[in-house]
Amino acid sequence: MEGVLMSLGATSSATTTTRSFYFQKSTRFRNTHIPKHSPFKQLSFPITKAQQSELEEGSAAVKESEVGIFQDEVVLSQGIKIRRRPPTGPPIHHVGPFEFRLQNEGNTPCNILEEIVWHKDVEVSRLKERNTLVMLNKMLTNAPPVRDFIGALKSANSRTGLPSLIAEVKKASPSRGVLREDFDPVEIAIAYEKGGAACLSVLTDEKYFQGSFENLEAIRSSGVQCPLLCKEFVIEAWQIYYARVKGADAILLIASILPDLDIKYMLKICKMLGLAALVEVHDEREMDRVLEIKGIELIGINNRDLATFEVDIGNTKKLLEGERGQKILQKGITVVGESGLFTPADIAYVQESGVKAVLVGESIVKHKDPTVAITQLFGKDIAS
Repeated sequence: MEGVLMSLGATSSATTTTRSFYFQKSTRFRNTHIPKHSPFKQLSFPITKAQQSELEEGSAAVKESEVGIFQDEVVLSQGIKIRRRPPTGPPIHHVGPFEFRLQNEGNTPCNILEEIVWHKDVEVSRLKERNTLVMLNKMLTNAPPVRDFIGALKSANSRTGLPSLIAEVKKASPSRGVLREDFDPVEIAIAYEKGGAACLSVLTDEKYFQGSFENLEAIRSSGVQCPLLCKEFVIEAWQIYYARVKGADAILLIASILPDLDIKYMLKICKMLGLAALVEVHDEREMDRVLEIKGIELIGINNRDLATFEVDIGNTKKLLEGERGQKILQKGITVVGESGLFTPADIAYVQESGVKAVLVGESIVKHKDPTVAITQLFGKDIAS
């Protein structure tokens, strides 16, 4: 499939401080200077000719104002603090005859999530050199058929009367280190399915979670029937195609990383490929943004702050109260509770808050028998 490039220019008045940063929002766009090292200078992604036509016809539901204004203004207006990539030219400072670069002047990640995203940008660029979008499109013809991820969640919820389980195949995390030394992704997946999991989430990030796309592919080829979520830090549409080729039935999109325009575009890619999209939020602002985007069927509420890694399951209740909860019901969106779920009381708490599914990893993958761990988590056998 031939691709074309869609680019959004970015300009703003930017000020960088040591170990942290802020951007002063410009009220005028004329005569503004674009710093060469701006991390928001340009956002580009490939789109097909057919998709470009849809965008031009307005069927993509993209606001003209979002296309017309500068990209960092969009990012700021949506409360996104994670920079997509580091500045490319940090300023050189002179002290007498010596020159040096300040490591904390904008070119150091402000938190672990930003570090992951910066590394992912480099990683994806390298992967794209070996597997171009044209190549991936050819591989799609041999990809296994897509399974109904959302349908599986709804069916399990209806059958058990409890939140359906997305069980996570995860070896490690930046906050907890290695969770399971004797890690066999296929054996764990089989145990999860035996324990009553409706779907599986497979970590594919290698550096920070010790996952891989090979794990995803191996589980899909093993005969496990549960639909698979590719748990990846998606920053480009190319990753969605790659996940589909490897056997994914659903993909994760993180609102704290992706501006609305990216999410809208990626949702269209998912729809074209038949994938479900789990759009993850962490706070009220992200929830409000996501609820204004058409076509979202699945929202995940992450109780872990990805900047500090602190966990509070009360976050789920907070984000589902009042008008937000009513909007979700009206739109028929399935809500997934994520992180910090270890006991039947935790499951009951988020269910009362309004979730229809839960995504759980640590509390079950660490157990010597993940099948038993699932029964203990729910306080009953959910497989029968």
